[in-house]
Amino acid sequence: MNHIPVSAVVIAYNDEPNMRACLESITWADEIIVVDSHSTDATERISREFTDQVYQHDFHGFGRLRNEALTHATHDWVFSLDTDERATPELREEIRRVLAAGPEADAYFVPRKNYFLGRWIKHCGWFPDYRQPQLFRKSRLRYREELVHESFDLDGKIGYLTAAALQYPFRDIDHYLAKQERYSDLMARRMVEQGRAFSPHQLVSHPCFTFLKMYVGRKGCLDGVPGLILSGLYAYYTFIKYARFWELRSRVLPEGSQAAPVKQG
Repeated sequence: MNHIPVSAVVIAYNDEPNMRACLESITWADEIIVVDSHSTDATERISREFTDQVYQHDFHGFGRLRNEALTHATHDWVFSLDTDERATPELREEIRRVLAAGPEADAYFVPRKNYFLGRWIKHCGWFPDYRQPQLFRKSRLRYREELVHESFDLDGKIGYLTAAALQYPFRDIDHYLAKQERYSDLMARRMVEQGRAFSPHQLVSHPCFTFLKMYVGRKGCLDGVPGLILSGLYAYYTFIKYARFWELRSRVLPEGSQAAPVKQG
């Protein structure tokens, strides 16, 4: 079987509870690269149990951080995994088969199964939950240097794998609120950078639309109480995002001062 080496790349920040399980799931890779943004917990120490390729980079947005991580990969094929994700044995075997057979695409999306509030969420738009290509040729893909929810540019063909990665994005509701506190701030800053216009109706229409889209349109109602809670939480996140967007756009700064720096994440 033709072996094509793979670099597994993980970006991390203060995610001690997830690091070990994440890295254990990619020990099959030919090299593991962890790019940390100066964690203050045991993230770096745990990472060094699995690889000596642990690098520190300041956080200036997820897109830029992911591109910096790719510079450390020595192989052209990269498998990107976030700290709250796990590569299943089935996904590992599919990656090996696809590469050994001669890949027909330059980047592959990976379906993700998300676990929240004691169950696998099958609706709400959370499955198959394609985020961005997770297996790709480094020479063909570059992330757009956006603060959060970064997109990508690909010089080549897109493919789709069938074996899923597992994701545990939020340990509980408190963890959801803490995590989305940072994401809503980053998204508001991204909208300001893009020069987007604010309208007061966005504070009402967008959260309502988000709830209806997830709970009704994407059948979150079939996920029981967790689906209802998740849809409501996303509506809340959307409200906070636009409230912060309004705050940033309307803030009057003293002459010569600068906006607050982007929070590290």
